[in-house]
Amino acid sequence: MDPRIWDKVLVVQTSFLGDTVLTLPLLSEIKRRFPNSKLSLLCTSLGQELLSDHPAVDEIIVDDKKRTDRGWIGLWRKAKLLRGKGFTMALCPHKSFRSGLLLFLASIPFRVGFAQSKSSFLFHVRVNRDAERHDVERTLSILEGLGIRTEACERILDLPIKAEAREKVIQRFRSLGADTSKMLVGLHPGSVWATKRWSAEGFARLIGMLKERYPCEILLFGGPEDAAVIAKVQELCGGCGVSLVDRIALRELPAALSLCRVLVTNDSGPMHIAVAEGVPVVAIFCATTPALGFYPYSSKAVVLEKDLPCRPCSSHGGRRCPLGTEDCIRLIGPEQVYRAVERLLDATDATSPPDLKTANRYSPQFVMV
Repeated sequence: MDPRIWDKVLVVQTSFLGDTVLTLPLLSEIKRRFPNSKLSLLCTSLGQELLSDHPAVDEIIVDDKKRTDRGWIGLWRKAKLLRGKGFTMALCPHKSFRSGLLLFLASIPFRVGFAQSKSSFLFHVRVNRDAERHDVERTLSILEGLGIRTEACERILDLPIKAEAREKVIQRFRSLGADTSKMLVGLHPGSVWATKRWSAEGFARLIGMLKERYPCEILLFGGPEDAAVIAKVQELCGGCGVSLVDRIALRELPAALSLCRVLVTNDSGPMHIAVAEGVPVVAIFCATTPALGFYPYSSKAVVLEKDLPCRPCSSHGGRRCPLGTEDCIRLIGPEQVYRAVERLLDATDATSPPDLKTANRYSPQFVMV
């Protein structure tokens, strides 16, 4: 294979923000093996905001497929832009037909994607996507089409942050009334999909239990779309948390999460960002299941779920429970979540950080409640 194909590489991931975060090990591995390669990432505007300073990425190109790049005219315009950049190769872990078609229209001379992609016939090399692997490893496996084994990759999920960004966030916390001398516990009660959200009642009760046991400050993370959910949690817990709704920009989120001793979260993008910062995570899986491959890629994590035959009701969860029971949400109790938090905090206090080379670095504890 001509080594010049690595001269100008484009990686395509225009799905949800969490999917883009899980692409970081692929980007880092390419840069580690081919440091002189110019590495570009095609992603959403949210991906650009989060990864604009990532050291592995030389260029970020936004595919605004829901607005300015929508439809056939937008697709052709974006293809023309990509064609002008002279990419030597494109790697496409995104399975959509549009992504493969875009690379074809851009006339990128060597295209690698998954055999399960809807546009697989437009790729020069097709790689099997193993549904049973974690998405980090599935994404990395695209390199196997180029003779690079996933097992030989470093699999680094990391979002470096600058000291000044961390200090800026600390000052923001203080301005909102948070006592940063206390242990900071993060909660992320939101999700785009209602059936992926653990109950506001559960989060509120958890806050009370944590406050009773630990001298801690509770930080409630969320964007504008999470305002109603977080307001409900605050109402139920008597305002015991500090709401960060619309107070932390996405580009500041890694620094903000890095200050937490633990994050309790639904299956969401912030879960993966916290893992990238090395923060212990309690992940509550309601409608979705870890078997889909998007659980926290860390040994410093506990995944809680209820064993129900109706799960997952879809790959992303839904707007409402198809059965009308919401059992996957309702049957996970705050006591069970509290015990998971306690387990992680006790482990953090008792032991040094795990060796990064150990095999279980990427595997959380799975708890069926």
